[in-house]
Amino acid sequence: MVDYHAANNQSSGGPPTYMEQENDWDRDMLLDPAWEKQQRKTFTAWCNSHLRKSGTQIENIEEDFRDGLKLMLLLEVISGERLPKPERGKMRVHKINNVNKALDFIASKGVKLVSIGAEEIVDGNAKMTLGMIWTIILRFAIQDISVEETSAKEGLLLWCQRKTAPYKNVNVQNFHISWKDGLAFNALIHRHRPDLIDYDSLRKDDPVTNLNNAFEVAEKHLDIPKMLDAEDIVNTARPDEKAIMTYVSSFYHAFSGAQKAETAANRICKVLAVNQENEQMMEDYEKLASELLEWIRRTIPWLENRTQEKTMNDMQAKQEDFRDYRRVHKPPKVQEKCQLEISFNTLQTKLRLNNRPAFMPSEGRMVSDINGAWHTLEGAEKGYEEWILSEIRRLERLEHLAEKFHQKAAIHESWTDGKEAMLTQKDYETSTLSEVKALLRKHEAFESDLAAHQDRVEQIAAIAQELNELDYYDSASVNARCQKICDQWDSLGALTQSRKESLERTEKQLESIDELYLEYAKRAAPFNNWMEGAMEDLQDMFIVHNIEEIQGLITAHEQFKSTLPEANKEREAIQAIQSEVQKIAQSNGIKLGSANPYTTITPESIDNKWAKAMDMVPQRDKALQEELNKQNNNDSLRAKFATQANTVGAYIQAKMEEIGRISIEMNGTLEDQLTSLKDYQKSIMSYMPEINTLEGYHQLIQEALIFDNQYTSYTMEHLRVGWEQLLTTIARTINEVENQILTRDAKGISQEQLFEYRASFNHFDKKRSGQMVSDDFRALLIATGNSLGDSEFARIMGIVDPNGSGAVTFQAFIDFMSRETTDTDTADQVIASFKILAADKTFITADELRRELPPDQAEYCIARMAPYTGPDAVPGALDYMSFSTALYGESDL
Repeated sequence: MVDYHAANNQSSGGPPTYMEQENDWDRDMLLDPAWEKQQRKTFTAWCNSHLRKSGTQIENIEEDFRDGLKLMLLLEVISGERLPKPERGKMRVHKINNVNKALDFIASKGVKLVSIGAEEIVDGNAKMTLGMIWTIILRFAIQDISVEETSAKEGLLLWCQRKTAPYKNVNVQNFHISWKDGLAFNALIHRHRPDLIDYDSLRKDDPVTNLNNAFEVAEKHLDIPKMLDAEDIVNTARPDEKAIMTYVSSFYHAFSGAQKAETAANRICKVLAVNQENEQMMEDYEKLASELLEWIRRTIPWLENRTQEKTMNDMQAKQEDFRDYRRVHKPPKVQEKCQLEISFNTLQTKLRLNNRPAFMPSEGRMVSDINGAWHTLEGAEKGYEEWILSEIRRLERLEHLAEKFHQKAAIHESWTDGKEAMLTQKDYETSTLSEVKALLRKHEAFESDLAAHQDRVEQIAAIAQELNELDYYDSASVNARCQKICDQWDSLGALTQSRKESLERTEKQLESIDELYLEYAKRAAPFNNWMEGAMEDLQDMFIVHNIEEIQGLITAHEQFKSTLPEANKEREAIQAIQSEVQKIAQSNGIKLGSANPYTTITPESIDNKWAKAMDMVPQRDKALQEELNKQNNNDSLRAKFATQANTVGAYIQAKMEEIGRISIEMNGTLEDQLTSLKDYQKSIMSYMPEINTLEGYHQLIQEALIFDNQYTSYTMEHLRVGWEQLLTTIARTINEVENQILTRDAKGISQEQLFEYRASFNHFDKKRSGQMVSDDFRALLIATGNSLGDSEFARIMGIVDPNGSGAVTFQAFIDFMSRETTDTDTADQVIASFKILAADKTFITADELRRELPPDQAEYCIARMAPYTGPDAVPGALDYMSFSTALYGESDL
């Protein structure tokens, strides 16, 4: 007989109460006939459920185990172990030896057998055979059941109670009466497979129907053989407990595997959901980074284009396009760049929190690559703006020079008109001596005039040369006109010299000369030339850029006006000569010719030019005064811009220092800190109208062509960069707090722990920079209770400072602390989960994945798992081990 008390003591440490009834077999060596019938059916069905795995079964439980062969086979199937080789003889001794091998194996599993030997089994003792099978069932089907710290029978009973608790008319208290109406069996099936049972249609007063329904469904859909007939249970006052326990244990084992698969599937779903979300964030980052880099790539060639324009209007149109780029096209890209950096930091935080390898963007799309491209863009932008301004200055200078060239050329061409004809005439051949002398003196006066015009010709040539050097678009026509003037000037010089020689040869034959006409001509010519020069100066174009330059012109003009009284005396003296000629002629009765023989300059022409010059003086006064007013207005614009720029610059500097202090000294919960930072961000953005006002002043200054400002050291470019840095710093600080919230929620860190981490970090952050060097960080770790050797500290620094920068941020510190104090899924856990779904195989099939996982995640795995190539591979086998390892970035398990 089997000593059940001893068997149970060895396996669980004490005799459970349910074993007390095993002594029923000891009383009179008899069993209740109804119970014996139920046990025969149940134990036979239970044995066959295992033996059929080896292609055999039993019909009569006490007969079929007598030779020990099927008994040894049964033990091998249920234990998964190999027993000693059985003896194949037909003699009694061979059978006893086989049964002893089986009993020895049972004893090796911690079960003590008392009062039972191989002879009883070989002799077909029903009671002993049933007792032995019950021992096997207890050891291999019931003993290992564990539910909420209870095991064996109590564990199985507690499992039944938990699963059937929600069902009406079911109250499982034991393994006999509680199962008679069949509702408990149906409840167990419905709890795990509601699609197989219509529980609400069952009636408590129809136990046979209920039992048959449960047994048939279990046999058809759950692979649980029918171990009892409904009538055996219903017609017995108290069904056999061992038969019911054996039957119920089959339900437990059938459903426990499904529960493990469900748990494994849930774990895999969780891991895959995290991986899918991270991959989507990576795709979004790559897309945004590519678009931003493409925009920068397209924009830089435009900013590097130095194609010169021919006119100021064309160049100012380019300047307006550049302003439109600054106001409209660039600001959204600044926001995209900031959002890209925030997305990158958030993704890295999520990857660290989920124990995933850090995200490495594709080549050329790192944040540093984007920052480098952005720096190149801003360099090109600055160079383009400087080039536009220099081109505007160049074109302004060119237009001024071109206008001056054409003005002087026109004056010169007007003066030279008819001079060649005058110099080539032969009038002296038929003239009297006085006329010849007059012609000679006239020619001398012309030479004087010609020499006076030499400076103007040189000025015209110099202006033309400067226009060529500045690449004036219409240089061809300027050069042609200048060459024509120079050729004509050379011709005039040659003709003048030729006429002078002719007159000098004739002079010896001529004696008379009118000294007064000569004196008039000599004095009138330079005075006339002075007037023409004065008139040219009074009409001269000017360009100035500040008050000092226009005041210099006004001073020069005042000096010119101060010489007018002296010039007027000269004019009156010249006119007095002409008056003296008239007086002498009248006195001596001399008949004068129609004109002075020595000059073409008449008193009337001198008076007319003088009157014109005097009219030009107030016009020049007015032009200079208008330019002075313009420069005063420009100076006012400079002052307005400087006042606003100094205010904005000081504001940006103060806010940059303030946000630095806020990021270190923030108090309250992270949500409070986040709210405060966003309110602070709104307050900063409310300052935007002041920036817009400054932009307006800057535009007015550029439109007024003002290129310097002595009232401030700030430029609009410096302030734009400072404003963008301020907005970016605030956005980064907000992102750091959001990442801390993510870390806290993902790792279960309390608000008090975060405060303690912040206080500890700030204490050792001596420079209040938000970062600390490795020595300060070592001191912080020691202060928080960590005992560190050099190798351990090096390991920690590799975690918190993977780039080897030598500085540790607060975010890296709390990531490390949360990593050290919380658990995350590992590659081993995911592999174990896949192994459960694969029924302990080293590979898994697509059908198994689709059966156990949601459709989208099953297809996700199938698409990414490599084919399995092991020796036990089958068609369609997938390698879940390498897939699980890749999820965590590990090189091996």
